Amino acid sequence: DRIDTLEDWRALHARPGHHTVARTETVKFVIDLAAGGRTWFLDTRRWEVHFDFVQRFLDPFVDYERFNLREYTREDRRFILGSLMHYLDGDHWTVELSGGDTLSAPRLAWMFEHVTARAAAVRDWRFRPVSPMQAQKVAHEQAQREVQQEGQRRAHLPVLPCDAPNSSVTYQPVVLGVAYGYVRLVRGTQSMSAVRPTDLVISEWVPEHIGPVAGLVTSQMQAPLAHVAVLTRNRNTPNMGLRGASGLDAFTRLEGQLVKLAVASQDYTVEPADLEQAQAAWAGLRPAAAWQPDLDANVRGMQDVATLDAASARSVGAKAAQMGQLSRIEGLCTPGGFTLPFSAYLDHMAQAGLMDELDAILTDPQCAQDAGLRAHRLAALRSAIQHHPVQEDLLNEMCARLQAWAPHRQTILRSSTNAEDLEGFSGAGLYESIVVPANPSPGQVADALREVWASVWLQRAFEERDWYRIAHRAVAMGVLVQPMVEDAVATGVAITGNPFKRGQEAVFINTQWAGTSVTGALGDQVPEQYLVATWTGVCEPELISRSSLAGGAPILSEDELLALTAQLQRIHRSEMEASAHAQVKANAMDVEFALTRQRRFVILQARPYTIVYSLDRAQPQRRKPGWPRQLAHRLRRLSHSLQQGWRELTGAAVRA
Repeated sequence: DRIDTLEDWRALHARPGHHTVARTETVKFVIDLAAGGRTWFLDTRRWEVHFDFVQRFLDPFVDYERFNLREYTREDRRFILGSLMHYLDGDHWTVELSGGDTLSAPRLAWMFEHVTARAAAVRDWRFRPVSPMQAQKVAHEQAQREVQQEGQRRAHLPVLPCDAPNSSVTYQPVVLGVAYGYVRLVRGTQSMSAVRPTDLVISEWVPEHIGPVAGLVTSQMQAPLAHVAVLTRNRNTPNMGLRGASGLDAFTRLEGQLVKLAVASQDYTVEPADLEQAQAAWAGLRPAAAWQPDLDANVRGMQDVATLDAASARSVGAKAAQMGQLSRIEGLCTPGGFTLPFSAYLDHMAQAGLMDELDAILTDPQCAQDAGLRAHRLAALRSAIQHHPVQEDLLNEMCARLQAWAPHRQTILRSSTNAEDLEGFSGAGLYESIVVPANPSPGQVADALREVWASVWLQRAFEERDWYRIAHRAVAMGVLVQPMVEDAVATGVAITGNPFKRGQEAVFINTQWAGTSVTGALGDQVPEQYLVATWTGVCEPELISRSSLAGGAPILSEDELLALTAQLQRIHRSEMEASAHAQVKANAMDVEFALTRQRRFVILQARPYTIVYSLDRAQPQRRKPGWPRQLAHRLRRLSHSLQQGWRELTGAAVRA
């Protein structure tokens, strides 16, 4: 019932892998209000879940569902359930409640004083509100703390801003795993194009794109859903942020040497490795079998997005097809627009006489071996695509369709190949999307269209497909043509699953002010991040970080956060149901959105996303106990009943 020394803390604390911030220690606590505030600090390695401890020692009759509702949301609760946290990066010591805990402000202040008085091993405890609701309660309590109440001043509640732990991190695990590679230090603006699949890249900055490598370490923190993070996760390439990594002795002394890097949820290790182990690991990195993307070149003519379904992906690409599916989900706002099928791109290539040149590039052994020559030939191919005239009938029809919005709004031409936005191959950031001004000329439309088509043969796209053994000859570009969301005040990206812990449903939301990028590489520009738990049936938001560009102010209000979560849940249910019929293994959707000046969400994209969990991020399974444990449970219930009966009997005797 006390933590008087740091030795006590070390005996009790755990370092679970599912925390949203790395390098954290935690001790769970239970306050029994029915027993006069009796307090337990739990051996948290053993009792990770409050319910399990309460059922084992305090109330064997407790029901799991009712417990989660009553003990976190009702004023007549029996227990206060919380955590003591130590964030090692920043050395913050905090008292915290679950994000959905609705404990009143006066009780919250009492709880803090009660718990910290019993945890004297640390003197600088602070309360950290983890949700907007708790932050509002704390602000109200702070405003009232000078008010006299029954002759006593309210207890002072020292507060740590909810995003302070994330702001002070020095280690950020982005993609967990083990990598073997030769340490390669990349400083300044040195190009990433020369890195090899056997390199462990230690970069001074966050690259917007990086080819296949053994592992990536950046000296800046990364936006967790940026393109480079999605790419490395798609490849299962270990990836981490570590402040000042490019100058740390742990890496500089090993430059050029073969090492083993382990990126774990709480920390990392790096050590010299042996070539035999490395070769075994490298053998499993690249897909073993080649595959050919679906391609239907028989569909001709432009189609409204609203008419597209999952089968349309074979003729217009997954991005466009998924947008068609999104447009039919109730309660969502999407930009609309129309598509150009693969056949338009293939016709352009054939009319320009470029198919033979493409075949020559793909079959030239010297081109396959020489990256410089390959880059030169691909650049020449792109130039030829961009200089050949667009078919006149196609351009006229396209300009006519643009009249629905183009006189007053910008237009975006978005890539929609058959080699992106797929399960197991997101292709994030590989191809180009081009914006044309309002009321464009036919020449501006043609230039934008040809640039999108030509981006099939960008070197970064070619190298990525080559690594995945995708048949280049079967790749084709569809184009999704949409009005720009010009009045956006913020943009964002979300995952419709919980990337931190298996078994607890949640959505992970990143958002940033418009004019900057939540998916691009902007170094230490941190987005506003929320993990909104939904597994209890209600939304419990945890604020991980405020935007580094917002001056501490929120981008999303709590109501907007809940509205967006509801939309993400609808997308998840709809797309996962469709995926189940198609035998897709993805377990979440990667969703891009914009928030307009009228505070309305517009869904811009959704693609399959597979969350891969490490063992320390798995939810403990609640298996049915065997007969010895069932018997012990029944005996505990009997003992509890007898004790309760004895208390009532002796209490009645005393009253008599």
